[in-house]
Amino acid sequence: MGDSKNKKEIGNRMNYLVGHLKANSKMIEENRYCIDIIRQNQAVIAAIKKVNEIILEDHLNSCVITAVRGKNAKTREKVLREIVQIFKEEDNEK
Repeated sequence: MGDSKNKKEIGNRMNYLVGHLKANSKMIEENRYCIDIIRQNQAVIAAIKKVNEIILEDHLNSCVITAVRGKNAKTREKVLREIVQIFKEEDNEK
């Protein structure tokens, strides 16, 4: 992870997600309306995607830039391959 500002923001968002997931689990235990549960789950998914965006941006602005500017071709290739793989995995989920 990069700078402490992003770490703090990500930590806060993750804590929110944990609480939200617990609330969603309680909704299931209480036999709440299925569509309400799905909507809450969709909110969690959107929040996770936002966390991933922040982490990816941080990664691009730190690790990737360092690797691209560096002299080690293997490191450059590895970092770029990882980025491509992330997007391939995301496409496969759709």
